[in-house]
Amino acid sequence: MNKSYRDGPDTYILNTYIVSFLRPPVKGMAYFLYLEISCYPPHHSERNDIMPTYYDESKKTYYCKFYYVDWTGQRRQKLKRGFPRSKDAKTWERDFLQKQQGSPDMTFQALVDLYLEDIAPRNKESTIYVKNALIKAWLLPAFKDKPINEISSAEVRKWQSELLKERDGKKLSKTHIVNIEKTFSAVMNFAVKYYKLPFNPQKGLSFSPEKKKILFWTKEEFTAFHAAVTDPIAHMAFEVLFYTGMRVGELLALSKNDIDFENNIISVTKTYSPKNKGEQITSPKTPNSYRTITIPKFLCEHLQEYIQRFYDLDPDTRLFPVLPDWLRRRLIKSCKTSGVKTIRIHDIRHSHVSMLIDLGFSPHLIAERIGDTVDMVNNVYGHLYPNRHTEVADKLQELVS
Repeated sequence: MNKSYRDGPDTYILNTYIVSFLRPPVKGMAYFLYLEISCYPPHHSERNDIMPTYYDESKKTYYCKFYYVDWTGQRRQKLKRGFPRSKDAKTWERDFLQKQQGSPDMTFQALVDLYLEDIAPRNKESTIYVKNALIKAWLLPAFKDKPINEISSAEVRKWQSELLKERDGKKLSKTHIVNIEKTFSAVMNFAVKYYKLPFNPQKGLSFSPEKKKILFWTKEEFTAFHAAVTDPIAHMAFEVLFYTGMRVGELLALSKNDIDFENNIISVTKTYSPKNKGEQITSPKTPNSYRTITIPKFLCEHLQEYIQRFYDLDPDTRLFPVLPDWLRRRLIKSCKTSGVKTIRIHDIRHSHVSMLIDLGFSPHLIAERIGDTVDMVNNVYGHLYPNRHTEVADKLQELVS
């Protein structure tokens, strides 16, 4: 016979088994009854439909307590407190178990939690911060409580159409829309690969904007712009950006220790990224970003003069203690003053590459200098190179002339 009883938050099953009746070998000996009593907490799957919750009298809140099997196959107990309603505790338990089971009918919110947990050790904190912001602003409002296997391509298409509409008289930029859609697709592909979702409902529906034309300054345009920059920090910062091709985060992380004034070399070993709760110095964007940049002597001298403005500067203190947005505002202001076309701060990096191409340097050398790949240089800046095929033909002609 089987009986169940509850002892506090745990349900136990009491099993009584009549194992055997032993026929006495000697006449007159009594029968022997053997009882086995086992008491154990059941597997959660034995009470999935019940999902009991418990009330904490001292805190006046509900909690759930249950068993589950983790990814290693070990049976573990989970306790979660502080729910204002019994319903909330049951919902939390159900979502937790769906995550553990990898069920394709888990909610989109549950999938997002798993996705962010998975990518956290594999990405820079700044990358996680951006992805999380996109998810909260644009993905969860549309799909939060929807089971992922019920998100249809038609719903995704409708959501994409909403992204294209104006909000408060403004439209999202095409680049921003692409980033939102890439994030959604990455989350759904994660479910396809690891949680048995049959297909990604966004497949074949991605928004493809026209390729942006790269903006950059010529040396003459930069000179005119630079003359209009009056703030000493901004003046030095823009000069370093133009003559090194550094990313703005790499520039803002620079300290005195990163500059070898004897050999005219800047070492790029870190990057700066502002956060909602302060600022952060982290490793560079990619492994290729770790590099040394040889700079012209005049730039090295200008940096020395700039540093001398600071009294007793700590060697590890940031040379440019400002935010990217601060630089952006000064760039816009000086463009208006000088009459030079307005570009983004990142376009100053494009300007450096364009200048190097014009000077005849190879994609390989340029890639090393800016901390990127040869493929990127060819793909992004290839159209700026002169006709190499004509050059090859001319060289071959010289061999036989």
